[in-house]
Amino acid sequence: MAEQSRDRSSAGDPVRTLELLWRVPVASVRGPKQRSSVDAVVAAAIGIADTDGIGALTMRAVATKLGLTPMATYTYVPGKAELVDLMLDAVYQEMSRADLAELPWRDRVATIAAENRAMLVRHPWVAYLPTARPPLGPGVAAKYEHELRAFDGLGLDDLEMDAAVTYVLGFVTSVARIAIDTERAAADSAMSDRQWWERAAPLLAQFFDDERYPLAARIGAVAGQAYDSAYSADHAYEFGLARVLDGLAQLIENR
Repeated sequence: MAEQSRDRSSAGDPVRTLELLWRVPVASVRGPKQRSSVDAVVAAAIGIADTDGIGALTMRAVATKLGLTPMATYTYVPGKAELVDLMLDAVYQEMSRADLAELPWRDRVATIAAENRAMLVRHPWVAYLPTARPPLGPGVAAKYEHELRAFDGLGLDDLEMDAAVTYVLGFVTSVARIAIDTERAAADSAMSDRQWWERAAPLLAQFFDDERYPLAARIGAVAGQAYDSAYSADHAYEFGLARVLDGLAQLIENR
């Protein structure tokens, strides 16, 4: 349980975490020349999480990847809790940020949505990492500043701008999880969605009553034929984003 509690942002010591996020210099201590750096530890940890999931991330795994002893790794980062914050901030820092200045507001919002979706494709573990207390580092600050600009000058007050960003990113994350879960299911079962449904269909046909569930039968069949699966993350994203923009339009265009 203690180990699982670290798999969220801001689970470590806040002062030490902030010092690491902003790379506050520490007093030099006499001793052997350091073989690595905080940045190298963070990069190695991100590589592990990207490949094997954040559940595979341990300080020992990072040490092995860098050719260090576990104790040596702790001289750079005090523990996994602080490391997770550094990873998340680094991922946010590296995100591409398009110039939004000349774009209509719908295009600005669509752009920040696409940027976040791309980030979650590269780093799927981020979609499941609780961030109720985000790490307050330079990456988080730059990301938030950029996303707020999508709503700047539209007549929204400050709380509405903050809520609009949360609304858009919540939608993007929820759809990203559909795509991630679909890929994981295929990998875990060694079957594509089509193969899974083809195997299940004969038995399901014995129990599923089309007359009792007519809408489910009809619409499920149409969707399955269209997507070759129960869901399409791409369709869910495009359809949902249009509805998100329409909803925001009710707030923005009536000002």
